[in-house]
Amino acid sequence: MTGGKRRRAPPKAPEREYTPGQLLDWTDRSHWAWDPLPCRYCGQPTNLRDSKGAPAHKTCAEAALAQQAAEAADAYQNGQHP
Repeated sequence: MTGGKRRRAPPKAPEREYTPGQLLDWTDRSHWAWDPLPCRYCGQPTNLRDSKGAPAHKTCAEAALAQQAAEAADAYQNGQHP
């Protein structure tokens, strides 16, 4: 016996980085409002609200988060992180 620990293989990269509709969970009723307001991203009316109460479609919010994550990853890879 060597007493050494076995190393695990690195995790596999996901096939797709972003699948629309699966990033955020807005099933809680706090994400719904009776009065439709313009979405903060696309400007179309929506009854949905984000976690801070701002009007936003779920798909618009997910797309914005995916874009922010991609920009952060790109900046990190290019050495532009703080």
